[in-house]
Amino acid sequence: MVRLSMVLAVSPNRAPRVMDALWSLMVPTRLEPGCLLCTAWSEPDSTVHYLEEWATEQDMQRRVRSDTFTSVLGIVEAAEKTPEVRFDFLSSTRGLDYITEIREGGLADR
Repeated sequence: MVRLSMVLAVSPNRAPRVMDALWSLMVPTRLEPGCLLCTAWSEPDSTVHYLEEWATEQDMQRRVRSDTFTSVLGIVEAAEKTPEVRFDFLSSTRGLDYITEIREGGLADR
């Protein structure tokens, strides 16, 4: 899984327009193959958060090359400070077996 997170600092009067623009792009993004999550929210201080999760790195690469992502980049440019943009590459997922392994001493402290 690959996660894209963006944090945008915008003025209080621009935050609603930025959110509207992101919401208009979220629906088509959610319909793209490999999209696991696409959401946005704003904080009381007008900080805007945008999050996408994709099943594979190939899905994310296709997304970054897309025309709709170009639109997302246009919105990012509306930030009044340098935005925080982060891609997290998650290589594996574990379940209850991980808890059992840790509690039974199967993994050394890191």
